[in-house]
Amino acid sequence: MSEDLGFSYRIAKDGQVFISRDGRVVTTLRGGAADKFRARVGKMNPAQAQQLMARVTGNYKRS
Repeated sequence: MSEDLGFSYRIAKDGQVFISRDGRVVTTLRGGAADKFRARVGKMNPAQAQQLMARVTGNYKRS
């Protein structure tokens, strides 16, 4: 499953995670949520990472 949902993320120097969809920041994670996200996304393939970002942002459509 090679599904690109248009999500990307950027990790700031202070540890915050900015999740974007189609170039627009839609969610910012801080603290424990950012730590958890970074730990999980580092172990995922690109399709899994897209699904994780969709869930975190609330843009998850169940099929």
